[in-house]
Amino acid sequence: MICPLHGPVLSEDLGYYIGLYDTWSSYRPEEEGVVIAYTSVYGNTKAAAELLCEKLEERGVKVSISDLARCDMAEAVEDAFRYSKLVLATTTYNGDIFPFMREFINHLTERGYKNRTVAFIENGSWAPMATKVMRGMLEGLKDITYTDSTVKIVSALDDRASAEIDALAEELCK
Repeated sequence: MICPLHGPVLSEDLGYYIGLYDTWSSYRPEEEGVVIAYTSVYGNTKAAAELLCEKLEERGVKVSISDLARCDMAEAVEDAFRYSKLVLATTTYNGDIFPFMREFINHLTERGYKNRTVAFIENGSWAPMATKVMRGMLEGLKDITYTDSTVKIVSALDDRASAEIDALAEELCK
């Protein structure tokens, strides 16, 4: 019997619950898959996130996609811990990143996010800084692997950025 201070008393399927605790306490992913967490001001970063989602699903990858400005932030954080890979996609915003992305990354770092692969999609017209800012926020985390591919959008998707998304999808499938 498991009698936690908070929550129900568990008396059945204890192996299942102990297995979940073992996974969660060691910060191992529960499932192979990709979370795409994005913020988009004018819809162009959203289009890039959706294109990546489509390319991954075509390759048979399980994908969860969240618009951080409109979704339940707790659900997006839960997915980031559930799946093995995370793509952060946002715009450069006043030399920083969009506030909802900053909040999301803070949720991850406060909880010691680790043992995952992380990729970046940045969007910016004059001085794209989003990847640099996001990567800097993740610096103190342990056992994070970054993809070689990074997508850089200059305002809207073009052939170059679409090719970078395809390369990122391919790398995330490995």
